Amino acid sequence: MSDAHLTARQLAEGAPPVELTDEPIELGGRDPEDDADRPAARSRRRRLVVAVLVVLALAGIGTLGTWGWRIVQQKDAQITTPDQVAGLTRDGSERASSTADYLRSGLAADIELDSSFGAVYQDPADAGRSVLLFGGTTLLWQPERDLESLFGLMADEAGAVNGLRDVSPGRLGGVMKCGSTSGEGGDFAVCGWADHGSVAIAMFPLRSVDESAQLLREIREAVQTRD
Repeated sequence: MSDAHLTARQLAEGAPPVELTDEPIELGGRDPEDDADRPAARSRRRRLVVAVLVVLALAGIGTLGTWGWRIVQQKDAQITTPDQVAGLTRDGSERASSTADYLRSGLAADIELDSSFGAVYQDPADAGRSVLLFGGTTLLWQPERDLESLFGLMADEAGAVNGLRDVSPGRLGGVMKCGSTSGEGGDFAVCGWADHGSVAIAMFPLRSVDESAQLLREIREAVQTRD
């Protein structure tokens, strides 16, 4: 039925004509106040998102700043091998020098270093408890990874290092790990440290892991300096 017929019928029955307007027809009952609240709600959500992003950004900057400051503090490390250290005496014999050079060469072949060192220290109370120390200095971005690489080198030369665990690095910071391995004279402890400027490892025949960790901290504080 056409619109004209509908209008004629409505007029005949006394019904008011339908008025057409330019406004869209609303389906269902919407509260006009909802529209008034919607921009405010969007604004609150926007502010919340911005606040969360700012917090995340600041947290990231803080983490990056801490990491960068640690690098600045640790990168310029220097290592010396004095004649006396932590109650031990440096062994200057040809055999000890050959051993130290062998260990130092193996390290330098595995990790690119600015300088390397190796030394054997004797315990005056027991010649069997000599300490073999070797390592080097350079800028290390990931000290823990490089220390683990050095323990891997040890495994290739002397057998796997078992029970490797984190121990306190002491006041110089960085990371320190200890474990044990087997040699011709039986089991012995192996400990090492790394920071953003140096990496070193030491072998401790006839010493426990805990005793070796403490001794290495003392040795490190005596041989390592920073500019």
